[in-house]
Amino acid sequence: MSSDLDAPSAPSYVRLTAGDPLPWLRQRTRELPKCAVDAFAGRYLVICFYASAADARARAALEAMLRNREKFDDVRASFFGISIDPGDETENRVRDHDPGIHFLWDFDRSVSRLCGSVPRGRGRGDTTAVRRFWLIVDPTLHVLEDFPFSDESDAAVFALLDRLSEPAAYGGVEIPAPVLILPNVFEPEFCRHLIGLHDSAGGMETGVVRADSHVIDSGFKRRRDFEISDPALMKEIGDRILRRVAPEIRKLFFMQITRMERYLIGCYAAEHGGHFMPHRDNEAGLTAHRRFAVSVNLNADFEGGVVKFPEYNLKGYKAPPGWAVVFPCAILHAVSRVTKGKRYAFLPFVYDESAVAIREENLRRLGGAALDEKEPAPV
Repeated sequence: MSSDLDAPSAPSYVRLTAGDPLPWLRQRTRELPKCAVDAFAGRYLVICFYASAADARARAALEAMLRNREKFDDVRASFFGISIDPGDETENRVRDHDPGIHFLWDFDRSVSRLCGSVPRGRGRGDTTAVRRFWLIVDPTLHVLEDFPFSDESDAAVFALLDRLSEPAAYGGVEIPAPVLILPNVFEPEFCRHLIGLHDSAGGMETGVVRADSHVIDSGFKRRRDFEISDPALMKEIGDRILRRVAPEIRKLFFMQITRMERYLIGCYAAEHGGHFMPHRDNEAGLTAHRRFAVSVNLNADFEGGVVKFPEYNLKGYKAPPGWAVVFPCAILHAVSRVTKGKRYAFLPFVYDESAVAIREENLRRLGGAALDEKEPAPV
């Protein structure tokens, strides 16, 4: 005699509905060891959890996408196909097409689990039926609508995409980025002094942090940096940050800033194609402790090079010389290509004492390895 206690529990799925934030999705593609879907904020995302291109219904959905290929340009909209079948890769059943068409190899099912295509807590070899559906995401990375696979779902997806406004006009209201614009953090003469230091040294090409190590990727970032090491000058800078930036962070974000990392002058030069693609400054690992980025513009005689926050709007910020743009490190941001001249900026990160413990733990985990040899200075 059996009872309900003997029966296997019904599978439980995440259910994303309109207004829910899209989880941060990270997975491998044919070309990239890790693709961050949230870096595509600022446009509509059409995500297809089709499971396997060996399935006839999945092939029909992908064929519908290809018939609408012109809609995906990585400007207004991007397509992401989510595969959990290794055969899609080994047998070349699907391919990325730039711009706009991207496939994630979700063979460990982590992305599918976060979004509710496979059940919570089920392993890679689980044979429970997969939920196959389309997920439409708005430019702010919030869910607009989902369409479970059906005979009508493919047409409904592309009809909705056709009805949507341009990303810049989404919602009919400007969505402000949660950033501070602070005037006169550095005096004009002080700005010129810092620029002179960079010009005298020439700066060094710097990369990005991936898997807790530095990687040079000029397609993603192109900037030459100079690191200040003079203790007297560092104190002058720290005093200005403490008086003119820290109180505003405390007032609006309820955080007492005590530490500053990187006394760094960066230069985005038109002659080098200076830019920085969309990224976040406190991904897991040795950057997880960072709380706020501070970008103090040092000059105005350049074109391009604006700071953008595509999760919120597509406008760019070009602060006057000496003014600072301050923002939480978790916000997606980018620096557009400098098209004329050079943009100089002072670019530290600041954080509080609770973040010190996070930094120290990550250093212990990596056996003392660090992004820089110096302990971030108190401010």
